[in-house]
Amino acid sequence: MPRDIPVGNGSMLVTFDSEYQIRDIYYPYVGSENHTIGHPCRMGIWVDGHYSWVDSEWQKTLTYKTDTLVTDVKAKNDRLKIELQMYDTVDFHLNIFVKEIIIRNLDGKDREIRLFFYHDFHIYGNEIGDTAYYDPDTMSIIHYKSQRYFLVNCCDPSKCGVDHFATGEKEMHGAEGTWRDAEDGFLSGNPIAQGSVDSTIGINLHIKAHGENLTHYWIAAGRKHSEVVALNKSIWEKTPEELIRRTENYWKLWVNKESLQFYDLPESLVSFFKRSLLIMRTQIDNNGAIIAANDSDITKFGKDTYSYMWPRDGALVAYALIQSGYSDVSKRFFQFCADVISPEGYLLHKYNPDQSLASSWHPWFKDRRKSLPIQEDGIAQVIWALWHHYDKFRDIEFVKPLYRHLIMNAAEFMVKFRDEETGLPLASYDLWEERYGVHTFTVSAVIAGLRAAGNFACAFGEEEFGTKYYEIADKIKDALIANFYNKTEGRFARMGTRNAKGYDLDMTVDASLYGLIAFETLAPGQPMAVSTMEAVKKSLRVNTSVGGIARYSNDYYQRVNTGREGIPGNPWFICTLWMTEYDIMRAGNLDELNEALSGLEWVVGKALKSGVLAEQVNPFTDEPLSVSPLTWSHATFVTALLKYMEKKERLLTCKSCGHSQYYMHRQVQKPCNV
Repeated sequence: MPRDIPVGNGSMLVTFDSEYQIRDIYYPYVGSENHTIGHPCRMGIWVDGHYSWVDSEWQKTLTYKTDTLVTDVKAKNDRLKIELQMYDTVDFHLNIFVKEIIIRNLDGKDREIRLFFYHDFHIYGNEIGDTAYYDPDTMSIIHYKSQRYFLVNCCDPSKCGVDHFATGEKEMHGAEGTWRDAEDGFLSGNPIAQGSVDSTIGINLHIKAHGENLTHYWIAAGRKHSEVVALNKSIWEKTPEELIRRTENYWKLWVNKESLQFYDLPESLVSFFKRSLLIMRTQIDNNGAIIAANDSDITKFGKDTYSYMWPRDGALVAYALIQSGYSDVSKRFFQFCADVISPEGYLLHKYNPDQSLASSWHPWFKDRRKSLPIQEDGIAQVIWALWHHYDKFRDIEFVKPLYRHLIMNAAEFMVKFRDEETGLPLASYDLWEERYGVHTFTVSAVIAGLRAAGNFACAFGEEEFGTKYYEIADKIKDALIANFYNKTEGRFARMGTRNAKGYDLDMTVDASLYGLIAFETLAPGQPMAVSTMEAVKKSLRVNTSVGGIARYSNDYYQRVNTGREGIPGNPWFICTLWMTEYDIMRAGNLDELNEALSGLEWVVGKALKSGVLAEQVNPFTDEPLSVSPLTWSHATFVTALLKYMEKKERLLTCKSCGHSQYYMHRQVQKPCNV
């Protein structure tokens, strides 16, 4: 079930599923630890002797308030004659998840309504040794284990503290959990439980006929009892309304901090651009880890998650943030990379948000010899993105301590990690983490990484290193063309495997061939680039009513295809957006550029109503597949839209006077003669 409307502050992240159940609670890192491991925490209502959990019986709309990380959720139950309006957020500064609930009585009589909140914590990611107890001082339930505490509480306009509570056992001896206890409108009042435990709290509300009432619910997270008690006190003092209001204002300031020129772009695209920036921020830990995705449902596929920092994903997300003007977030990412880079100058497969090495399926021993389990494109892209960061913000004091340790270290690794005969990079794993060999995308990234290192070296006055890196990058480019361009097919191979004379080429059409253009190995109008990209667009177009671009021919991952022709794989957002970027770069006039808008509009049309993008979608139903939100998907939309605006600026700039003809037209001025 896709994750929707995530809310967080970089230390605490809360995700919901499509039924509006809390499914993941991450603290103190985004991506680790997940204290529910995907088990749902539910909200329910008792009224007039009837009970309903807020699930499929309710008509729901899950969105956000404009330009914020405050949700805007509506739910209606015709049987109970109840309507809910709810706002959720994690305070931008304090580790408190807070929910505001407006309950509307649609009946023509006064009613007593009881709200219940169920918690299925698995603290530290397991159910062993947890404790849940009622704390009379705060009138709340506290769950704890070791150095993790979660205080859950609620209030209405007249009082703070729960009216009902129960703690109990779950997942053993046939116990289903205290959520069953709530369904008669009463809770047992059991004050403590230990082991595999859960809890439910409730609050009573009286609502006039056709009237409404207000209540708030929150989860405070901390490392010790005194910390969550202090957070609970701060809610009482500041009021939940104030926390929501100030957090709403913070995110409006954050997402509108840059005065970007959107020209006459449709409002739907501008709004989605901002939504993507906000959703990206929920997936980024305050200590620098840019997490790929935090959807724990993917554990059903391979008993692992996407809650890791891949250098490749991180670099591409950082690049989108850099181009959007967010230097602080990207700086922490680059510092993270500097902290974990090996003495030899390479980054490994992926990392946990606390900088420890994450799980991997890339072996250290392959073909009966030692093999580095790396994706070299990720290493190169970090240096490439860092140069873009410096080029935009010119923060030399930040870059100075990274110059030797990260930039030069990685550059020297890329120089040495090459085939002595061909000059191409040695084999590593591809960006899809599936194949071992030499990949066109990786080679293009290495060329860009070495050019970026050369830029840094020259900027720091070490021209000999700059010249060296430029020359090697040029030689790698020449070797790529000589070895990987297939003249018979008129396009590049996606991959080569070394043989005695050169490379056995894998000519599978792959969207990652866009790396030739993305990293400026070739100009978008160069014949070899055009023929390659046109083959990608033709071969990987998904020929259903859903449309979009697949990763590569016969992509097996999460495949839905029933064997029909014209469906090379599921459509991926990033691949579709890559082709959109290519069309933007190739556009020679405004009419051609406007045609590229269809790719951006396709993405918006396939997103969840909240604006969340998955990794891929079903080619027949456009339902989200794999994980959501995928940070990389949102970052690629941001990058594509920025490329569109940059290209429009160039096309509208008068070659004679250098002024924008857009403004001249808008101000009804006579345009210059070009």
